Amino acid sequence: MREVLEAVAAGDLSPTEAEARLAGYVTTDAGRFDAAREQRRGAPEGILAEGKTPAEVAVLAAAALDSTGRALITRVSEDHVVAVAEEVDASVDLSHDERARTLVAQRPDFDPPTLDATVGLVTGGTADAAVAGEAATVLDAMGATVERVDDVGVAHLGRILDHLDVLRAADVLVVAAGREGALPTVVAGLVDTPVIGLPVSTGYGHGGDGDAALSGMLQSCTVLSVVNVDAGFVAGTQAGLVARAVSDARSQ
Repeated sequence: MREVLEAVAAGDLSPTEAEARLAGYVTTDAGRFDAAREQRRGAPEGILAEGKTPAEVAVLAAAALDSTGRALITRVSEDHVVAVAEEVDASVDLSHDERARTLVAQRPDFDPPTLDATVGLVTGGTADAAVAGEAATVLDAMGATVERVDDVGVAHLGRILDHLDVLRAADVLVVAAGREGALPTVVAGLVDTPVIGLPVSTGYGHGGDGDAALSGMLQSCTVLSVVNVDAGFVAGTQAGLVARAVSDARSQ
């Protein structure tokens, strides 16, 4: 503790960085940012913008940058993006995926992690791309290599069969699908790698809000794991943790 206090007194450490080291989190007017999440869990803390004002998201993003060097923000609106851009230093790199509704802010001195592992990210249709994109943002932040296989739904099985080599080469797969959610079940029956089913709220009428996709994946006769509807962040994080374990094993 004394070393931290001396670093603050010398101007080598900001109060925000000091709080993060001592408490593991940073307290702001907009809430607490879990600065120790990545060291504790192997996955970065995500700032959920939905339900927060642009000013609140900007404050939390600044705290994340000050304490970890990076801010990962999900479910952003254009107003959130503008507020963060106005709050942070001009040297900070901002990467905004409009479709996935994600924003990553990174200080120039931030050293991103790298993993010796590949995650296959599969979508049933173009309508599933937004949720899959959220997963891709998280995986990129965790340092995994992402291989995309898009628009290969079960309406034409030939589409997924054409990409079997890519699927079987991946260390873990995230498969996003709406409607009846059959694609993860089909993929899991074709590969010997872990499959994470990501149900998406696309479809028509009864069950079209993701209920049918979620139920179908939970009832899969081939073994797979399933996250909640539209939970791209969760699916990406889970796949990233598997990729991290694979990478650690390869380095030994």
